[in-house]
Amino acid sequence: MQNATFSSLDTTVFFIYFLIVAGYGLWVYRRKQRTGSASHDYFLAEGSLTWWAIGASMIASNISAEQFIGMSGSGFKMGMAIAVYELMAALTLILVAVFFMPVYRRNRIYTMPQFLEQRYSKGVATIMAVFWLSLYVIVNLTSILYLGALAISAIAGISVWGCMVFLAVFAVIITLGGMKVIGYTDVIQVFCLVAGGLVTAWLALDLVAAQRGMQGVGAGFQLLLDQAPNHFDMVLDRDNPNYMDLPGLSILIGGMLIVNLNYWGCNQYIIQRALGADLHTARKGILFAAFLKMLMPVIVVLPGIAAFVLHQQGALGATMGAGADVNPDRAYPVLLTLLPSGLKGVAFAALTAAVVASLAGKANSIATIYTLDIHKKAFNKEASETRMVWIGRVTVVVSMLLAVCLAPYMGIDKKGGFQYIQEYTGFVSPGILAMFLMGFFWRPTTAAAAMFATLGGFVLSIVLKFLPEVMDLGFLASTGFAKANGSGVHEIPFLDRMGIVFMVVLAGMVIISKLFPNQRHEQEEKIEVDTRMFRVDPGFALGAALICLGLLAIYAIWW
Repeated sequence: MQNATFSSLDTTVFFIYFLIVAGYGLWVYRRKQRTGSASHDYFLAEGSLTWWAIGASMIASNISAEQFIGMSGSGFKMGMAIAVYELMAALTLILVAVFFMPVYRRNRIYTMPQFLEQRYSKGVATIMAVFWLSLYVIVNLTSILYLGALAISAIAGISVWGCMVFLAVFAVIITLGGMKVIGYTDVIQVFCLVAGGLVTAWLALDLVAAQRGMQGVGAGFQLLLDQAPNHFDMVLDRDNPNYMDLPGLSILIGGMLIVNLNYWGCNQYIIQRALGADLHTARKGILFAAFLKMLMPVIVVLPGIAAFVLHQQGALGATMGAGADVNPDRAYPVLLTLLPSGLKGVAFAALTAAVVASLAGKANSIATIYTLDIHKKAFNKEASETRMVWIGRVTVVVSMLLAVCLAPYMGIDKKGGFQYIQEYTGFVSPGILAMFLMGFFWRPTTAAAAMFATLGGFVLSIVLKFLPEVMDLGFLASTGFAKANGSGVHEIPFLDRMGIVFMVVLAGMVIISKLFPNQRHEQEEKIEVDTRMFRVDPGFALGAALICLGLLAIYAIWW
C-alpha cells in the first residue's frame, strides 16, 4: 500500500494548479473590466463564451463532490448501474439543445423565473425564485461544500471546517469575477478533473491487477468483471438490494428522464452558461458537454467498483469500515490516499477543481436569481447596472457564508451523498418540469395550472413518501412499483414516485386549464414557439447520432 501522507511534491503540484486557475481568472477579469460592468455581462457573460467554454463550464459545474465522492460511493455499493445518471444526461443534453434552447433564445430568457413570469404570472415566478434560492443554498451548496471538504480532509489531513473555509474562499474569488471568469476558468477545471479522474481510474485498475500478481489496466478491468459481475448490471431486477434507488426500466423511461430534463433544461445553475450565447454556439456547447458526459462513468463510477474489489481482497484494510459500518462514500478518498507521490497532487487538484467549479457556478446562479428576479423587482426597480453587479457580489458572499454554517448540521454524511441530493430535489422536479413543458408546448396552460404544478407536485411527493407509514403498499409489489424495506413495509422507489407525481401533475394542469380558461395569463403571447426553431444543422445531427449509438452499445453489452 502506498504512503497515505500528502508529500511536498503533491503540495507543489496542487499549488501550481491553484496559481494557474487564480492567475488565469485574474487575467480574464481584467480584460472583462475594459468592457464595463453591465449586469448581463457579469451574470451571463452575454456573447463572450465560446462553444467549448460553454460545454466545459456546464460539466465543471455539474461534476462535483456528489459525483466524485457520492457517485463513486454508489459505484462501490451498487455498481455501474448508477452511471445511468451520467449516460442519460448525455441523451438529455441533446433534447435540451434541440427543444429547450430555441425557446429560451428566441424569447431572450436569461433566468428561469423570468420565463415563468412571461409565460404565467409574477406570483408563480416569485414563488419559484424563492424556492430555487432555498434549494440551491440549503441542499446543493451545502452538500457540494461538505462532501468536498470531507474528501479533501481525508487526503490532506486538514480539518473539515478548515477545508470548507478554503473551498468557500477559493470559489468566492472566482465567482466575484462574474460568469465570464467562471466560464473560462472552468475550461482549466474540466481539464484537471478529467485528467486527474482518468489517472485515478487507471491506477485503481492497475492496483486491482497488482493484487493478483498481474499488470495493466486491461487485466484490472477483467478482474472487476470476474470478481464483481453483479456490479456491471446496468438495469437492476427486483431482487437486487439496490432496487429502491434504481428501479428497473424506470431508470430509462420513467423518473430518470424527469430528473435529467429538469436538471439540464430548467435549472438556472446549469443552463445559465448557454443563455448568453447565440443558438448555434449554445447548441455546439451543449453537444460538447454531452460528449464529456460519456466519459464520466469511467472517471467517477469505475474507481468505486475498483475500491469494492480491493476491499473484498482486503487490500484497503480497515479504512472502509467493516460489516454494517462500511461507508461507501469513503471509496474515492481512500483510493486517492493510495496514489503515489505527485499523482496524488494531480488527483487532489482534480477533486478541488470539481468542487470549486460547482460552488462558483451555484453561487453565481444564486446571485443571478436574487439580483434580477427578486432584488431589482421587489426592492430597487431603478437599480443601476453597477449597483446590480455589486448586489450580486454581496449575494455570493452571503450565500457561501450560510452554506459554511449550515453544512455540518444537514446530516449529509448520514446518507449516501449522491442519493441525498437526488431524493430531496426529487420532491419538486416533477412539478417544475411539468410547468416548463406545458408552458413550452401547450398554449392553453394557465397560471393557476402552473401554481398547481408548483405546490401540488411538492405536496403529492411528500404524501407518497410518507404514505407507507400509514398503509402498506404491498398491493403494488407485483407491478414493481413497490418493494419491502428492511422493516417489511412496502415503499415506492423515489424514481417511480417522481414518475407518478409527474403524470398526476400533467393531468391536473390540463383539467385546471380546461375548467378555468379565463385565468389564462394575458402575457402568454409573449412566449414565441415555432416548430421551425427546432431544426438542427447536419454537424449537430451527426454528433447527436454518435452519442445515441454509443448509449445503445453500452446498454446492449451490459444490460
